[in-house]
Amino acid sequence: MELTHIIWLALVQGLTEFLPVSSSAHLILVPRLLGWPDQGLDFDVAVHLGTLIAVVAYFRHDIVKLFLAWIASMKQRTMTPEARLAWGVILGTIPAGLVGLAFKDYIEVYLRSPMVIAVTTIIFGLLLWLADRRGKLERSEYSLNWQDFLVIGGAQAIALIPGTSRSGITITAGLLLGLTREAAARYSFLLSIPIIVLSGLSVTKDLVSAAVPVDWTALTTGTAIAAVSAFVCIHYFLAVINRMGMTPFVIYRLLLGIFLVIMVAG
Repeated sequence: MELTHIIWLALVQGLTEFLPVSSSAHLILVPRLLGWPDQGLDFDVAVHLGTLIAVVAYFRHDIVKLFLAWIASMKQRTMTPEARLAWGVILGTIPAGLVGLAFKDYIEVYLRSPMVIAVTTIIFGLLLWLADRRGKLERSEYSLNWQDFLVIGGAQAIALIPGTSRSGITITAGLLLGLTREAAARYSFLLSIPIIVLSGLSVTKDLVSAAVPVDWTALTTGTAIAAVSAFVCIHYFLAVINRMGMTPFVIYRLLLGIFLVIMVAG
């Protein structure tokens, strides 16, 4: 890979993984629109590892607190709000994991087209706008119950369709359940940790079985750039989300979707 391709694709991944605009769609579209060769699964794994590093680093204190509460819940049979949220991250991951195992090959073959991305970008952008307008915006992520976790987890499973946006659909579900924008984003980001790990392990398994050559310079550079850009993105997104709302991202999704429809139709 050329250095400029590595830098831009890593920035794209880092800046879009946690924004409600679909990082997978951008990783598919950017090379196609610019006429670049496909970056390959190994690079996708590397930049996703970068975003994983970013979210773990940013929420390190929360993760430690939730992990200790989770351990205590099994030892002492107590269910504090922190323990419930930790179990909620696990429970919310199950639907996407099952759907991914069942439909991964179908999605890879049939649902990575620009038209599919255009349609999902527009539809789920409008749903995000509706949730932002209609949601009560009053609950904390610690108030979520088992039914809420399953609803948001089911929404995350839908995000396996390119263009949906994992963070976008889970934030949408959180807003519809009455979470504040920041609470919906925080739970969405925590929920991303196990799913990124599972996705990375699945693709890594495919790479090992395929025995493809590895460009370690491209992978390490992409991982570092994606990690730094994602960390910055998380920080500023959480800082402004309550004031800014979801409208700017909805507008971006609509413009992107319309552009793709025109491009495909033309």
